Amino acid sequence: MSGVILRFRIMAIWAGVMSLLLWFGYMPAKYLVPSESFYKSFIWIPILHGFTYPIYLLAALHLAIAQRKSLFSTALFLLAGTLPIASFWIERQVKNGSKL
Repeated sequence: MSGVILRFRIMAIWAGVMSLLLWFGYMPAKYLVPSESFYKSFIWIPILHGFTYPIYLLAALHLAIAQRKSLFSTALFLLAGTLPIASFWIERQVKNGSKL
């Protein structure tokens, strides 16, 4: 079980960091900075986020199945990756062994 938890924790932190970069770095630069070359230099952020988010979903689903979570808890695990703060919060809950 510890391998499943470790994989989920790593991917939850990764998804949170990538979401922070996407929400508060790339997207404001894309829509608020008039220089197109400025935000194009950060095009790697949405690409990397898009390739690694499905890995987070698989890790969350694997953890939810391994811990026999309810359908509601499984949905919370999966949706937590969409908000940066939520992925950090759910990772802390899993680390501390809290029931969700």
